[in-house]
Amino acid sequence: MCRTLRAFAAKPRSPLSRAAVRAYSAKPAANKSYEGEPLGPKSAAAVAREAKVGAENYAPLPVVLSKGLGCRVWDADGREYLDFLSAYSAVNQGHCHPKITAALSAQASTLALTSRAFHNDVLGEWCEYATKLFGYDRLLPMNTGVEGGETAVKLARRWAYDKKGVAPGDAVVIMATDNFWGRSIAALSSSSDPTCRGGFGPYAPGFELVPYDDLGALSALLDDIGHRTAAVFLEPIQGEAGVVVPGDAYLPGVKALCEKHGCLFVADEVQTGIGRTGELLAVDRVGVRPDMLVLGKALSGGAYPVSAVLCDDDVMLNVRPGEHGSTYGGNPVACKVGLAALSCLIDEGMIANAKAMGDALDARLKACVADRRIALATRGAGLLRALIIDDADKPGALAYDVCLALRDRGVLAKPTHGNIIRLAPPLVIAQADIDEAADALDDALKLFD
Repeated sequence: MCRTLRAFAAKPRSPLSRAAVRAYSAKPAANKSYEGEPLGPKSAAAVAREAKVGAENYAPLPVVLSKGLGCRVWDADGREYLDFLSAYSAVNQGHCHPKITAALSAQASTLALTSRAFHNDVLGEWCEYATKLFGYDRLLPMNTGVEGGETAVKLARRWAYDKKGVAPGDAVVIMATDNFWGRSIAALSSSSDPTCRGGFGPYAPGFELVPYDDLGALSALLDDIGHRTAAVFLEPIQGEAGVVVPGDAYLPGVKALCEKHGCLFVADEVQTGIGRTGELLAVDRVGVRPDMLVLGKALSGGAYPVSAVLCDDDVMLNVRPGEHGSTYGGNPVACKVGLAALSCLIDEGMIANAKAMGDALDARLKACVADRRIALATRGAGLLRALIIDDADKPGALAYDVCLALRDRGVLAKPTHGNIIRLAPPLVIAQADIDEAADALDDALKLFD
């Protein structure tokens, strides 16, 4: 299926234009040295064009994608890659899944948008399917993951005022350090990451942070402010922080503390949910049912912006008409795409495949740790994995270099938090693809060992 690296390397390459170099020359660290192969001419032209008129709020890996199918993508010059990022776990069902794209096309050519000023004939069908699948009374549709998080915060605060009796304006939402749920002002206000938080104040009040996977710290904070705490809002596995998997007792302990102090447990499953960890939800790994569930990304299979908050009547029905909403939230295309994305996840056994292929990937990553000096450790669950790189000689740069070398070997991944490479392929990946990617990773690591 893939062209070999030899065949690709034999093709003539055009050097990057100055504009193209500027577009991605912002390096993770000054001592970055591995430059990788130059972009092909079409890719270089695309980078240069974007550099002239686009904002510089991202520093992408130097590759320009133009097509995708399943777990593979192709760049503008026709080179094929295995996608081991899945758009940060938005493409769990694989790129351009035919059932999802057919649903999108059919609905978009029938009725795309009504706003919520009128009913549409798809929203109820999607809500019915999703609430039954995840086990909640109601669903509130939004578009992006951060909108889902904002919605959850609003629902929790309103519940605290209406049901718990917290004094107006006094409600607190507790989150964990190193969390990531977006870049809105509320998300920044609840963040401990200076790289995205700095320089955007003043910040919104009403958030408190505790160390992740530390029940003692959470218990102490709740003993102090539990009477005005609306919710504890956590990722079951911290994705952007580097695929940080808590101990098995942590999430059940969080739920127990929430019950003790009469506050809600909100699970941010935007990145970890929809089969990514080998279960429908990451909380299912430890048998915990959150009071509120935030979903996004793969809720649409990556074909359309779709997010949702699910909870029971006691929480959801405190918000009344006119108090929250979105012009696009729950639109017919989103609902039809969301329905197709969830049904193909279930009908095609993708969750079981994520578990099996996750175990296979874990075994290959552990072999890399055993064989390669710079591979310190691996962690994760299902097909959400991380490889920790020893970058003592090149702090903040070596993981990026490894990802460039991986790109040159036909695999796309991206570092997070400096020395961690996140590996999260689509859930449709096969054993042969796992082996191909693991071989490429081992070969890339040899360059720096």
